[in-house]
Amino acid sequence: MIKTTKQTIIRDLSWLAFNARVLQEANDPTNHIHDRLRFLGIFSNNLDEFFRVRVAALNKMVLLGKAAKMHLEANPDKILKKIQQNVITQQAEFDMTFSDIISELEKKNIFIKNEKQLSKHQKEFVSRIFEEKIRTQIIPLMIETIPHIPLLRDKSIYLACMLGSTKESMVQRYALIEIPTKVLPRFVILPSDEGQTDIILLEDIIRFNLPGLFAPFGFNRFLGYIIKVTRDAELEIDNDVNTSIIAQLEKGLKNRKHGRATRFVYDRHIDPSLLNYLTKRLGLTKKDNLIPGGRIHNFKDFIDFPASIFNDITPRQHPFIHPLLKQPCRIMDVIEKTDVMLHLPYHSFDSIIDLLREAAIDPFVQSIRVTCYRVAKNSKIINALINAVRNGKEVTVVLELRARFDEEANMRWKEQLEEEGVKVVLGLHDMKVHAKICVIKKREFNHTKQYGFVSTGNLNENTALYYGDHCLLTTDRKIIADINRIFDYLESPVKKQANLKNCKTLPVSPVSMRKVMLSLIDKQIRIAKKKKPASVIIKLNSLVDTVLIEKLYAAAKAGVDIKMVIRGICCAYTGQKSFKDHIKAISIIDDYLEHARVFVFGNSKEQQVFISSADWMVRNLDHRVEAACPVYDKGIQQELIDILNIQLAENVKGRILDNDQSNNYVQREDDKPEVRSQEAIYQYLRNKKYKN
Repeated sequence: MIKTTKQTIIRDLSWLAFNARVLQEANDPTNHIHDRLRFLGIFSNNLDEFFRVRVAALNKMVLLGKAAKMHLEANPDKILKKIQQNVITQQAEFDMTFSDIISELEKKNIFIKNEKQLSKHQKEFVSRIFEEKIRTQIIPLMIETIPHIPLLRDKSIYLACMLGSTKESMVQRYALIEIPTKVLPRFVILPSDEGQTDIILLEDIIRFNLPGLFAPFGFNRFLGYIIKVTRDAELEIDNDVNTSIIAQLEKGLKNRKHGRATRFVYDRHIDPSLLNYLTKRLGLTKKDNLIPGGRIHNFKDFIDFPASIFNDITPRQHPFIHPLLKQPCRIMDVIEKTDVMLHLPYHSFDSIIDLLREAAIDPFVQSIRVTCYRVAKNSKIINALINAVRNGKEVTVVLELRARFDEEANMRWKEQLEEEGVKVVLGLHDMKVHAKICVIKKREFNHTKQYGFVSTGNLNENTALYYGDHCLLTTDRKIIADINRIFDYLESPVKKQANLKNCKTLPVSPVSMRKVMLSLIDKQIRIAKKKKPASVIIKLNSLVDTVLIEKLYAAAKAGVDIKMVIRGICCAYTGQKSFKDHIKAISIIDDYLEHARVFVFGNSKEQQVFISSADWMVRNLDHRVEAACPVYDKGIQQELIDILNIQLAENVKGRILDNDQSNNYVQREDDKPEVRSQEAIYQYLRNKKYKN
């Protein structure tokens, strides 16, 4: 295991261990086959992003040489070698898992057929669908006749074709066809025998029809192999303050399309001469992560494998409206009386949409200010905000254009919002705005009232169906005052830099979040040194920051009990002799994506509880605008603690985060009940009673 000088696990290797947990779910025969295919898709999509971002960054560190070792990773070249070893191992496990799933599908009379396995009737079908829907969507590129090979798109797959003629044995040509998965479904259900379901992939329909494409040019031998290139996805934003952020972003997106290849995946059965030709024309070397794979690539599409072919899928637990917010009701009236915490996806996201709709039509509401990081494709949030403008409200949206891989969508939202009269703030030149906050101002009978929320997740009704998050709806004056200070800063960062520093209640990045968290851990250390019970519970997506990790080490050595639920990267060692009995860390990978950040300090009446948008990573603490929020309501505090305790008792989908990142499942003790936390939390919240 490669270690840093600060005794933490290398983040990239920990990330690969996280993705291995996703692969475990795909390999778990107790999961439905459709879910297993979905997890294969998630694994593949995760790995693509890893190569676009982290491998690209490590490659840059290698080029930086000594400068990188001083300020970034100590051994980027060694890390890259270890990454490639791990990825190849995982790829072999991936292939075995997919093969096992195919066998299970066939037991259910579901078959994924290739172009050589079709019946006469099916051949007629794929010929017809090709002519009707596919032919006009593809343009073969005869790459040998092109001086400069066209740039292969990131996220796309290509059919690399060898064309030949038996009449002239020396004739051999190469072509590329981009598979049009952006406009056509990847999976096509074929006409099948009764009691059987046959499916064919889009690329195999194209393979079958290669003769129709190329025969007119004198070829009568056709071979096709799927290839895929993953490129550097980091936006190169320069520091020229005279260049607008829009121009910088457009430049960055253009650079992304031309980014250096960080991975080249190909069908391991590809003809060697074709592989050699492609790697030379693409300017690739062995250092560019040339990875042999199976016949199928871009498994991310398996996230959308057709569910309609199965008749035994158990419906997902359906989100329900928080009991205090059931319609008809005025949500602002409810939260004037009491804070409300939504626990998504158990509670319905509709309540947040209802709050904004209510604000849009309430004649006394004057203004709405909200941050948007990632919104849904057909966003009801955006619609509510536009309706608010049409009803005469002043609406300000802080739109983060640099939300990775959502940049182009957010640029389109910017244009639409501005056309409707929304004031769009593009965040900061040198920091992403990742805080999830909103404030609604209402003037009624010469009295100003303000309502707001702080969330751990995005304002996205689609992801809210499967992202585990918390959203606090409140009228607490101290919280609202700090939310306003953050917005004042975002709208005028040069003139009002002091606003963030003046936040008295919300720990805010980049000015106070780390300091506050360190102080809260220090308080528990002091309690432990007095031989009193002390504890810290942490829930995060990623634990990377070495300063906070070392503070946790110090706390554990002092006797503070530390319990952690970390979904993804965990760079902390948990098994050192000096504190191994005081740190417990698990990861939960299940139906919902564990996305919330929650912190609990202490285990007495002075217990302090926070929710946050920020993971404990350098980027979140030092280079983004983030907000954590204290939870004052004792009932809601207990709700969060109960939910955390349910998760810490997880013994079905929980993995132990140990020093070796071995991903061993939490073993159920004989005297303990089986706890699948996501199901248990749903039942806990469903049965919870609230006083109206």
